[in-house]
Amino acid sequence: MKKILITNNSKVYEENKEKMDIIYSKEYSYLDVLTITRDKIHEGHGLMTHPLSGSVKPNETPFKSTIITKEKSNLNMEFLEIIEGSIKTAEKFIRGKKTPLWAEKILEDFKVIDYCLIKSAIESMDQFC
Repeated sequence: MKKILITNNSKVYEENKEKMDIIYSKEYSYLDVLTITRDKIHEGHGLMTHPLSGSVKPNETPFKSTIITKEKSNLNMEFLEIIEGSIKTAEKFIRGKKTPLWAEKILEDFKVIDYCLIKSAIESMDQFC
C-alpha cells in the first residue's frame, strides 16, 4: 500500500524523501503535523499510524511524524475520531506546559526518538502490506 509521510523532523524527511511521498516543513509544529493529518483524513486518506505513538508527551518534543494512505476512500469516522482526540490531547498538554527551548543535543535526541518510532512503523507496514 502506498503511503504519505507527514513530518516536521528533518531526520525522518532525509531518510524517506526518495522512498515515499512526504509532506514536510521544519517550520511545522507538533500540532501542525496533527492538523495536516486531520485535514488529509477529511479528504479520505486513511490513518496508518497512531498520532500519539510513543511515550514522549506532546509538550516535551517538538517533533512528530504520521503516515496516511496515499489512496483516498470515503471519510473513515474512526480515523477522524482518533486524530481529533489526539489533537485535543496534544493541545491540553501544550496549553498546560509549553515545550521547553531545548538545547540542540536534546533536540537531536528527540529527532532520533521520532525517527525510530516511524521507522519501525514503516518496516512493519512494508513487511505485512
